[in-house]
Amino acid sequence: MRRRILTLAAVAAGALTLSACAGGGGNAGQGMDSHGDITIWYSNNEAEISWGKQMVEAWNADHPKEKIKAQEIPAGKSSEEVIGAAITAGNAPCLVFNTSPAAVPGFEKQGGLVDLSKFKDGESYITERSGKIADQYRSADGDFYQFPWKSNPVMIFYNKALFQQAGLDPENPKLSTYDEFLDTARTISKSGVAQYAINPAPTSEFFQSWFDFYPLYAAQTGGTQLVEDGKATFDSADGKAVADFWRTLYDEKLAGREQYQGDAFADGYSAMAIVGPWAISVYKGIDWGAVPVPTAKGTDPADTWTFSDAKNVGMFTACKNKGTAWDVLKFATSEEQDGKWLEATGQMPLRQNLTDTYPDYFSANPAYTQFGDQASRTVEVPNVPNSVQIWQAFRDGYSKSVIFGEEDTSKFLKDAAAKIDSLASGS
Repeated sequence: MRRRILTLAAVAAGALTLSACAGGGGNAGQGMDSHGDITIWYSNNEAEISWGKQMVEAWNADHPKEKIKAQEIPAGKSSEEVIGAAITAGNAPCLVFNTSPAAVPGFEKQGGLVDLSKFKDGESYITERSGKIADQYRSADGDFYQFPWKSNPVMIFYNKALFQQAGLDPENPKLSTYDEFLDTARTISKSGVAQYAINPAPTSEFFQSWFDFYPLYAAQTGGTQLVEDGKATFDSADGKAVADFWRTLYDEKLAGREQYQGDAFADGYSAMAIVGPWAISVYKGIDWGAVPVPTAKGTDPADTWTFSDAKNVGMFTACKNKGTAWDVLKFATSEEQDGKWLEATGQMPLRQNLTDTYPDYFSANPAYTQFGDQASRTVEVPNVPNSVQIWQAFRDGYSKSVIFGEEDTSKFLKDAAAKIDSLASGS
C-alpha cells in the first residue's frame, strides 16, 4: 500500500509551484465567528471515508442550521496539487482532512490557510489534545496553520516465516543495533529466502527519504528534525552513521537499487519493510513482527523516536463560516471521534496519552499497542520555507551517494546541508 505516493508525488511540480501566486488569502481574517453551512474534503481511502461519513452524519443530526457538505478530494495528480489550485481559484473548502505537513509552508505562502491560533481556544485546544508534540507543527510565527491530526509512526516490519527459514529467531530478532541489523540482513541474503533483506523505494521522489534515512536519523538523534532553527542538522556524526549504515546495505546488495513493481514485503521479495500501523490490515496474510528502527548502539524501545508519517487538517481562508469550521474541527477531533477514527482506520490520533485514553481498543487490538506507544515519540518534517525543495535536494544527494555509491557520504552531507541552509532561509 503506497497511498502516500499517490497523494504526494506531484507536489513539487504542482501545488507548491502555485505558492508564488497570489490568491485565496483575502478572506484570511474574516468570518472567524461566522456560522452556517460548510464544505469539507477528506481522503479517498475507504476506511477514512467510512469514518468521515459517520462524523458528518453525527454533526448534521445535531446542527440543522450548520450542515456539513462532505466529499472526497477531487481527482488530480496529487491531493496537494488540487488543494493548491483551489487556493489560487479562491474556492477551497473550509476543511481538508488530508493535509500534508510538507505542503503547509507552500499553502501558507499562498495565503490559503487560516491561523488556528487566532481562535480564542485555538492554542489551548490543540496543545491540550496533542501535548508537546504539537510544537513541531507550529509555523515560523509560532502559530498553528495546520491542526495536528493523525500519524502512522513507522517501525521495522519483519516476516517471521522468512526469518525462521533463514535460521533466525523470529520472536527475538537481532535488529536493534546497526551491526546486529547488518548481520541479520546478511544471514537473510545468504539463505536465499528473499531477494533482499529490506527494500525501501530507491526512487528519487522527495518524500522517499521519510521511509529510509529520516526514521533512523530521528532514532539516532533522539528526535532531531532535518532542519532546526533554520539550519540543517544532519551534517554530523549521527547523520554520517545513518548514511553509512544505508550505504552498506546497498553496497552489499542487502537492499535493492532498482524499483520493485509491487509491494516487496507483501510479495516476499524482501524480508523487512519500514511501515506504519496502516500495514497491519494490509499484511493480514503474513506472520509479521514489528520492532523500532535501529540505532548505532541500540536504544531502549521506550526511548526510540521515528518519523510520524502524519496527515493533518487545514482550514482554508476561502471559508466564509470559519466559526462553524472550527467547531466541526473540534468535534471531529474530540475524544469520542478520535476513538471512532482509531477503530475505523488503525491510524493513531495525535493525542497525548493515547494508549491510556483508549485502553479497551488497545487491549482488543494488541498489534496496535506498540504503535500507540510509539506515536508519542515521532518527528515531523520541518515546517520551514521551501519544504519540498529541501527534501528534494536531500534526496538527490542521498540517491547519488548512499543508494548508488557515486559519492562519499561525508561530501553528500556537507553539500546537501549547504543547499538546505540556503533554501531554509527562503532563498
